[in-house]
Amino acid sequence: MDFQESSKMDFNKANIILLILFIPGIFCVHAPVSKSGLEVRKEYFQYVLIDDYVINHNPCNRKCNKEDPPMICRYHFILEWYDILSKACYNCPHVPSDCFRHDCVPGDGIKRAVLVVNRKLPGPAIHVCHGDQVVVDVENGLASESTTIHWHGQKQRGFPYMDGVPFVTQCPIPPQTTFRYQFIAEDPGTHFWHSHTGMQRGDGVFGAFIVHVPEEEDFHKQLYDYDLEEHVIIIMDWDHVTGMQKFTSHHHNDGDNKPTNLLVNGLGRYAADNTSFLMPTARFKVKKGYRYRFRIINAGFLNCPIQLSIDNHSLNIISSDGYDFKNITGDSIVTYAGERFDFILNADQKEDVYWMRFGGLMDCDERFTSAHQVAVLQYENPSITTDMYPIDEPSYPKSRRDGKQVNPLNQGTESTSSYVSAPEIESLHDWDESLKEIPDFAYYISYDFYRKDNIHFHKAPYYGFSNITKNDMLLLTPQLNHISMKFLPLSLLTQRNEIKEESLCNETTVRDMNCRNDYCECPHIINIGLNDVVELIIIDKGFAYDANHPFHLHGHAFRVVAMEKLGPNTTAEEVYRLDKAGKIKRNLKNPPWKDTVTVPDGGYTILRFHATNPGYWLFHCHIEFHAELGMAVVFKVGDHSDMVSIPRNFPKCGNYFNAEEEISETPCANVGPIQNIFGMKCITSSSNCFQQNILLFSFFLVLLLCNNVLIPTLIN
Repeated sequence: MDFQESSKMDFNKANIILLILFIPGIFCVHAPVSKSGLEVRKEYFQYVLIDDYVINHNPCNRKCNKEDPPMICRYHFILEWYDILSKACYNCPHVPSDCFRHDCVPGDGIKRAVLVVNRKLPGPAIHVCHGDQVVVDVENGLASESTTIHWHGQKQRGFPYMDGVPFVTQCPIPPQTTFRYQFIAEDPGTHFWHSHTGMQRGDGVFGAFIVHVPEEEDFHKQLYDYDLEEHVIIIMDWDHVTGMQKFTSHHHNDGDNKPTNLLVNGLGRYAADNTSFLMPTARFKVKKGYRYRFRIINAGFLNCPIQLSIDNHSLNIISSDGYDFKNITGDSIVTYAGERFDFILNADQKEDVYWMRFGGLMDCDERFTSAHQVAVLQYENPSITTDMYPIDEPSYPKSRRDGKQVNPLNQGTESTSSYVSAPEIESLHDWDESLKEIPDFAYYISYDFYRKDNIHFHKAPYYGFSNITKNDMLLLTPQLNHISMKFLPLSLLTQRNEIKEESLCNETTVRDMNCRNDYCECPHIINIGLNDVVELIIIDKGFAYDANHPFHLHGHAFRVVAMEKLGPNTTAEEVYRLDKAGKIKRNLKNPPWKDTVTVPDGGYTILRFHATNPGYWLFHCHIEFHAELGMAVVFKVGDHSDMVSIPRNFPKCGNYFNAEEEISETPCANVGPIQNIFGMKCITSSSNCFQQNILLFSFFLVLLLCNNVLIPTLIN
């Protein structure tokens, strides 16, 4: 065997491919095997450096071809406090073009502090192909707040440390430091990234994360002509104060928790302000005769589901949370915080401008703030300009379109034919083991708002719940199974070997406590066997309020097999009896895949998932105020030995206490220059430190006198 043959075998054995492309800024390096679509992709990546200011027009944002190698796509995020209508906006909105200047964040024209990434609202959109490697350096430029970024919709299989949940999968990123997120984009579809710390998502830390697939892997490619990046729609509820100000005002005082307005791609108008009426709205352009794929992301943070409709057009809805289903034609769609839906719009109407209407529900409806927003659907025609708007005046009632509605509010399979709830959506994905007749593990989660002395907001006997006479000062606490989540001061996944089992809790460990009446908080962890089929029966009792809660599962997606509203309220016992009597029907044939889902008030939603991704995974209400109060639970999937090895030098966090017995070993304190001169340590305790140093000083003074007076005298 000659040298060339030997080298060739070594090359193949090592499975290393090194290509140099004569394209500026791009070269190829070896990377681990990545699966994309239906088969294994090639084992090398194109490596792309991305300029922050052209992040939406980079080589990674491309048409995905099955035969092309994946890329490594790097991004740099800088998080900072900023302001709506800053000096970068010049004369916005009086000069509309000024609203789109570099670094201008216009919002709805009402000035307020805002958290931004790279001075954009929403933050930079990431478009990659299925199987690409994503590398994002998150630089926390805040002065005193920590942060993390969650990649909502990415299950992070093989990369659990990149999930971005503080005190679950990582430590918070301290101010003035940078943390690198690095993972494979394994979950195709419409997703988004957002802060998973405090109220930061509601203050502006979010952006689109779209994972495209080759045409051969797109179930619906024959239904549309264009899938354009400018047709990504991010909607959210919005207020004119920071999220933390609204949170503290509501939980410690008489402030409300109702959103004031909505934004569409960071833009909007506020009806109560005359200047805001001049603000530009989001605008989406189409050409008559073509079909367009739109992707809608609900980044909301309060209890404000949003109904979308487009004047004179219907919606052909094809996908949710990255999973395709049999297309449904509807007049409107309702999205909840954390959900994503894709729909196709057929541009078959007269060339004109049309309102896209967004109407807030629940805490945003006509009982409270009537929050609504509009954007413009513009047909391209030389006679139609970007300063033209529909003649019809927007209003809240007009945002509540009648007709066939998909994913309706507080409706389940009991609803009429004009509503299509989640379990009635037919998945296009194959049957999987999660749909077997009997699950391996069934777990009931019930919740409501409870009248308790929550120690954080009602301190008995000073201002306990029973001491407060003003209704708008009373705070009811939302809890899962009567437990509020309290995180440990360490990262569960990365510091799992430091966890003391007795510090964790679940319904069994608190059985001897009166958690139904008293406030209970602890690290709420549920153990799930690796490869178990899990059924979650989630029950919204609905006694306290007419509310709604969307739930998001990290690390897995689930099948929505049942959903029903039983009445104004219900109990876990009632749902259990109905199930045992065979009166709850599950769709175990072709239910949709999702990772975020709503639960009808006074009803239930039943989910199934196959627990194949070992780690610690958060399951929580995606309404930020509720999550902040502990409306969450962590699923520990598998044993520690099943989990991915902890990355080398991964940051740790935790408490620090200086043990009392160590005081005698520490340098003397509060003795000024004396201690600095001699560098001595206390012999016993710090209380004697000054006396000890006086003695030492006297001793050295005597030596000095002997050296300068006594010894010279004897010599003479």
